[in-house]
Amino acid sequence: MASDHFAIVPMGLRRILGLGDGRVEAGSLEDMDSARGTSGRWARAIGSYAAGLFAIFLLTVLFRNVRIFNVTTIGFAFLLAILVAAALSGLGTSLMMSVVATLVYDYYFIPPINEWNVSDPQNWIALTAFVITSLVGSTLSEAVRRQTRRARLQRREAEQLYTLSQRLLSAGDSLALCKALPSDIVYAFGAKAAALYLTEGETVFHSPNGSQLIDAGRLKSALLHEGVQTGSNEGCYFVPLHLGTKVIGSLSTAGVPLSDATLESLGSLITIAIERARAVEQVEKIDALRENERLKSALLDAITHEFRTPLTSMKVSVTAMLSDLQFDREQCRDLLTMIDEGCDRLDQLIGEVSEMSRLESGEIKIHFARHSAGELIDAAISDCGSVLNSRRIECGGVNREVAISADLFWAAKVLGHLIANANLYSTPGRPITIRTETKQGFVIFSVADEGPGIDQADLGRIFEKFYRGQDHRFHVPGTGMGLPISKAIVEAHGGAISVTSKPGEGSVFKFSLPIDRSLE
Repeated sequence: MASDHFAIVPMGLRRILGLGDGRVEAGSLEDMDSARGTSGRWARAIGSYAAGLFAIFLLTVLFRNVRIFNVTTIGFAFLLAILVAAALSGLGTSLMMSVVATLVYDYYFIPPINEWNVSDPQNWIALTAFVITSLVGSTLSEAVRRQTRRARLQRREAEQLYTLSQRLLSAGDSLALCKALPSDIVYAFGAKAAALYLTEGETVFHSPNGSQLIDAGRLKSALLHEGVQTGSNEGCYFVPLHLGTKVIGSLSTAGVPLSDATLESLGSLITIAIERARAVEQVEKIDALRENERLKSALLDAITHEFRTPLTSMKVSVTAMLSDLQFDREQCRDLLTMIDEGCDRLDQLIGEVSEMSRLESGEIKIHFARHSAGELIDAAISDCGSVLNSRRIECGGVNREVAISADLFWAAKVLGHLIANANLYSTPGRPITIRTETKQGFVIFSVADEGPGIDQADLGRIFEKFYRGQDHRFHVPGTGMGLPISKAIVEAHGGAISVTSKPGEGSVFKFSLPIDRSLE
């Protein structure tokens, strides 16, 4: 838009001088470079006039000093210069050159030389030819420039749409997407404001300043119209959002000129993005429900198989003691021992479920401290005293002095569980082997057994809550919570846990803890 200092320049003269008509064409070069202002356009216009005069001057000097050209050739040379000026600078410069070239052509090259004889028909023919050349050349060049501007505008808007699509189609939360959409549009297209209205919930989402620049009533009424609607404010547009035959909302932008095709494409893109986010949410809800049902089924399975055994023994013991049978002191002790063990078993199961829940919710905090690998191994083995009574625990290839950063209580719980697990599933009398290795800033602890191994179908699910292998769930006591708890503890330390197994040869569980470098 021109500044007020040049408002007095007549509109027709502004067009001839190349200053525009005071309005910026959507996507034009002036719009993309508005910071240069009207003063810059004046400078370019004056520069083009000066260049045109200089071209006429050079041709005049050339033809005056090199006299091998005839009058026709000189006229064609001036025509060519005017045509080039029309193509490069527009109508104003070419018309000025036409008048000057006519005067120079008459004065220096048409007899009588060094005299003006404007009444001569040759002068009028030359002037007419020069003016027609200016008009045709400038018209054709302006059409080409207009097509170029339009192509550049379309390319720029296509790039903006593509950039915006990358942001929109990566969203999975429809509410967060709708809240961010207006600001994303402002950022992508350089608009002053944007707003989104959804019929579901009758909710309006604004970008900063959007509520001031965009009429909410007009935004809602855009649902009743087809295609793009123009607002009362300059550069304000309203687009209904169609999903098939259903209208789900409307969109408005303000402060940036966009083509109808771009606005309609933007509306379609936003509709697709919103529906995609809703579909993703629906799929996630379905997956969550399925996972919830699976966990419920696994929990019921665990309760069925793990609670039933201690409850059965406790029920039998209590029933026997309440009967009229007479038991001696030793028999009563055995019955009470079965009840006590059953209570301990139930307490362990409930404790593991509670512990897993606290780990997942972040209630349990890991307190990192410097310990040696030997300290961790000794602490774990001391908690597995019953294992030492039945088999050897070999610590071959252990670097006891390497320092780790860990919570000793929780890290020892992981290693202790893996040792106890290996004891349950190993061949009787065969040893359990503990090793360590250092790799990429971590100490990797491994616990190897010589048991029957783990079936390949179970390896991918062995760290899932309540999951137990098909071959062992009815033969080996357990809740299916030990390995998921160990995984949660290791990951809280920033490490990882894994298992490798060969049927008939045994299994190797590995977990990593970070090396402590605080004293290095």
